[in-house]
Amino acid sequence: MSRSVLSLPPWITHALRAQRGPVPWAAVGRGALAAGPVLVAGMAVGRTALGVLAAIGAMLAGINDRPGSRRASVKRLGVPALAGAVGLVVGTAAGERVPPLALTLLLTGLGLLAGCASAVGPVASAAGTQVLVAAALGAGMPLPEPGWARALALLAGAAWLLALRLALPTPGALAGDFRFDGERAAVADVYDAIARLLGAVGTADARTRRFALTAALDHAQDALTGPRLRRWASSAAERRLHTQYAAALPLAEAATALAWAGDPVPARAAEGPRRLAAAVRAHAPTGPLPAPSRDAPGLRALDDALLHAAHTFDRDGGHRDLHTRRRTVRGLLHSAFGPGGREYGLRVALSFGAGAGIAQALHHSHWYGQHAHWYWMPATAVFLVKPDLGPLVSRVLCRAAGTVLGALLFAAFAAVLPRPGGLVALVAVCGALVPVATRHFAAQTAVVTVLVLALVMVGGEPQASVSRIAETLLACLIVLIAGHLPLPGRRGGQVRARLAAAGDAAGAYLRHVLDGAGSPGSPAGSDGSGRHEGPDDRATRWTLRREAYRALAEARTAIALAAAELPALARHSAGTDEVAVLLERLVDTTTACAVHLDDTGRLTPHLTERLADVLDELAARGEGVGDEVPRSHPARPSAGTPSHSTRIHTGA
Repeated sequence: MSRSVLSLPPWITHALRAQRGPVPWAAVGRGALAAGPVLVAGMAVGRTALGVLAAIGAMLAGINDRPGSRRASVKRLGVPALAGAVGLVVGTAAGERVPPLALTLLLTGLGLLAGCASAVGPVASAAGTQVLVAAALGAGMPLPEPGWARALALLAGAAWLLALRLALPTPGALAGDFRFDGERAAVADVYDAIARLLGAVGTADARTRRFALTAALDHAQDALTGPRLRRWASSAAERRLHTQYAAALPLAEAATALAWAGDPVPARAAEGPRRLAAAVRAHAPTGPLPAPSRDAPGLRALDDALLHAAHTFDRDGGHRDLHTRRRTVRGLLHSAFGPGGREYGLRVALSFGAGAGIAQALHHSHWYGQHAHWYWMPATAVFLVKPDLGPLVSRVLCRAAGTVLGALLFAAFAAVLPRPGGLVALVAVCGALVPVATRHFAAQTAVVTVLVLALVMVGGEPQASVSRIAETLLACLIVLIAGHLPLPGRRGGQVRARLAAAGDAAGAYLRHVLDGAGSPGSPAGSDGSGRHEGPDDRATRWTLRREAYRALAEARTAIALAAAELPALARHSAGTDEVAVLLERLVDTTTACAVHLDDTGRLTPHLTERLADVLDELAARGEGVGDEVPRSHPARPSAGTPSHSTRIHTGA
């Protein structure tokens, strides 16, 4: 069979693709102990309806229970749960007091606000989803309990899972203080990623390994930052992890510069970071580290970074900057109500509002028969309209297939399982499967469908598999129409907003590196480098470098999702992938410049030529893609000293 026959369009291949990795047994255990037990607790005290809501809260928290640190899980699980409680109160009050038309308009407005807020980041997106799902539950699931009692039950279920996340140790991660096993694993992964990048220098895998290093650094940064009662880390074990993370940054910078140069490095260069990774995981001393050769600026920087790590790695270094900057209120508002946030908010509002309106119309026309609840269609539309879960057509296909499969499985289980004990056991099993099922949207949909249908049957609703399939298919149609409707403004706003943020971050990083360059012939700095750069300047550079690579990773993700849409949507982001590649070259070249300036205090003609070339290409590409991407024609910097006028303009 020819290769062309086997090739499938991106919107189909994405729907068939699943994440890979080891089974998260700790999350599986928490899932088994979450929804089922809180449901049993509600039934034991005679408040089955509240037990059902608590189990739903535990299920929604389980969807957000991803690998990471305990501290980060407080925000990842807690903020969406609080948003869901607010949505449940609002939905319950509106469902009891507001007529159908006004209720539809109210839910549409709530969808607009939640959709715009979802553009701020992953936690905000999860919170936006839960506030809308809970509002649909409150308005479309009539229960005798008041709204505040429902909200407390939802919070109790999420709080129970969060308590399990904070209290239970991770199997196989008991070295040292198990409270920080997530942070320890994340920091060790950074050193492993550095070692793999060094091993791939000069090969075709170097770019992929550099992406993996960026992902590892982002994950470690998120794991180490999180809500805390004190401003700084108070535990010696946590301070040590902060020190070990900080020691990885100069190693990552040197490895990136070596990958940019493309000259193969000795195999022993990767051995040092590999031993550091093992030391972090085992909570043990580093031992002797092999020194790489020092015949190039990148190798000298790598050797210096290893010496620094050997000196500080096993010590409590006090507070260590995690090289993040707090986002300003202005920046958050721009993310939410800028072009990307507005476009997403409008589509969420259309999908959620239309789902709520049609569901109410069918409900009041008695299409539902004996089923008194109409929440399923708008809640389904919320999950379908979320770009976090994949391209639109992929989400629709997976949701439809998963719902059909889940509904049929539940119909079979409901016919043979004893009630209510068999249904409670089914809830516990599905809760355990949620962390595994999140690897594919169709599998997640099937598991959640079985779980929710079991919960509502325990709560007294009759078997509703056929109607849930019909409502899901209607929701799929609604979201497909809303996703392809022309809206005011330029299409592809979210992709271009991410690309603009990446351009701004790259420009700030470049300006800092070039503005800190010394003049030709400047003497070596007191630290042995070619320029005087204090600890604050170095920390600022690493902060800007982290922001640039993180913004690039977010832009690449948005571009990849947009490229897997149907052609009618994918064409609106055409050309953005080429701009992202140019921005990557710019940030990599800037990193190489920073390492070379540390070594000699000046740039070589080769570096300045490469830097000017990529800026010229960005200026040319920017005019063809949009006003948000970098577009300028900078003066070509001269050899020896970079021109301080070199800059990147972003925005209109």
